[in-house]
Amino acid sequence: MANDTILTSTPIHWLSAGEVNTPKNILDWLMEVGSMTHRFEQHCHHVTVAPFRECFITAADIGDESEHLPISEKYWLREIVLYGDSIPWLLGRTVIPEETLTGPDKKLVDVGTVPLGRYLFSGNNLTRDYIQIGQQGQRWARRSLLRLSEKPLLLTEVFLPGSPVYKINNMKKEK
Repeated sequence: MANDTILTSTPIHWLSAGEVNTPKNILDWLMEVGSMTHRFEQHCHHVTVAPFRECFITAADIGDESEHLPISEKYWLREIVLYGDSIPWLLGRTVIPEETLTGPDKKLVDVGTVPLGRYLFSGNNLTRDYIQIGQQGQRWARRSLLRLSEKPLLLTEVFLPGSPVYKINNMKKEK
């Protein structure tokens, strides 16, 4: 990953299948196949997104993420902080090859403060190739290769300490 990313405070150590020894309650969150935004909404009144950086970058800027994506002249980068009731819960980094941004999916460059999950999970054209679990210091992380209309994008999520991911009792909050 580029040195000026929102995720650089500590490198993420991506775990192999044999290394994964994750508490069951946390693993349940990390392996969520639906919308993480929707899941977070079950634990707060308002989910909001603050974009940190949105721009086109080159292959040199994506570092080891290039192993997960096809070669492209440029990639759309979106880095955000997701908040639940004004508490930072997640750092998100999405890398999208320019070739994915065709047809209606050109809108991905304009989602702004809308959670990406709201866009991605609004139709039936999203699939997930895999979820890889990692750790960034004491924080849990995951990355997924998603396909939108069969076109790839890489989503990395780091769960911050205030996130409900770390709560032992993950009961839904009454709204």
